[in-house]
Amino acid sequence: MWIILAFTSAMLLGVYDVFKKVSLKDNAVIPVLLLNTFFCSCIFLPLVFLSKWGMISEESPVFIPWTTDMITHVLIILKSFIVLMSWICAYYGLKHLPITIASPINATRPILVLLGAIFVFGEQLNGWQWAGVIVSIFAFTLISISGKKEGISIKHSIWLWLIIAGTLIGAVSGLYDKYLVNTCGLDKMVVQSWYNMYQVLMMGVICLVLWAPKKHREKHPFHWCWQIPMISIFLSVADFCYFYALSYPDALISVISLVRRSGVIVGFIAGWLFFKEQNIKQKSIDLLFVVIAMILLWMGSK
Repeated sequence: MWIILAFTSAMLLGVYDVFKKVSLKDNAVIPVLLLNTFFCSCIFLPLVFLSKWGMISEESPVFIPWTTDMITHVLIILKSFIVLMSWICAYYGLKHLPITIASPINATRPILVLLGAIFVFGEQLNGWQWAGVIVSIFAFTLISISGKKEGISIKHSIWLWLIIAGTLIGAVSGLYDKYLVNTCGLDKMVVQSWYNMYQVLMMGVICLVLWAPKKHREKHPFHWCWQIPMISIFLSVADFCYFYALSYPDALISVISLVRRSGVIVGFIAGWLFFKEQNIKQKSIDLLFVVIAMILLWMGSK
């Protein structure tokens, strides 16, 4: 079951990336990210209080246990900070790069998570899963190399470095999720709900400092578009599936992280159909290896 949830999360993340790319077009990054965290909180805040008041059954998958434990909240605040730093880097990078370049770079995150899962958590993969991992690494490498033909140099592009930084920090977040849910035993819905709400507070401060002053608003204007709340909706559901998958005792964070990156396929289709980006035909060959890798991972998890 956890592998099905991981694939569902992957597809939702792909759509999330598309809405994010559209929302950032000619738009200020900071307020878009602030609204994203705000709408995510609006989804979970009612669930927190409805659960506390007994209006949501404890057997419900959206039940959120009420917790006042200070250590739990400190751990979740750290989670919020890590995710927010990853998002800030990724949002700026995605705004200035084609989605067919930014998404594949982000798709290399599972390689880093895999290394951490093996050395930190001692996870063991079977033969099918190792085959899937190897093909995934090969596929993501090919996609990244294809992006070089777009004329974007890693030596001179700050946006490329921001995507890389967001990917590295995102890998840390993935390993930290495993620690929170499995090692610390935190409820998946507690983590997902509270980290979103803490992010609103953090982004509010960042927005006041980095964008609210008039000179910054004039230099980086913001305009509303209906795709902005869609970012939050698809991200929240994707994360729900992700945390639900992690809660299974036999779930492997290394495999889940790899599967979640298969959402890059959705970004590529959007890049071809809607954004009219370059070299799609050549990159589609690279994506074939992604599909093969996902099939191998599926077979290894059965």
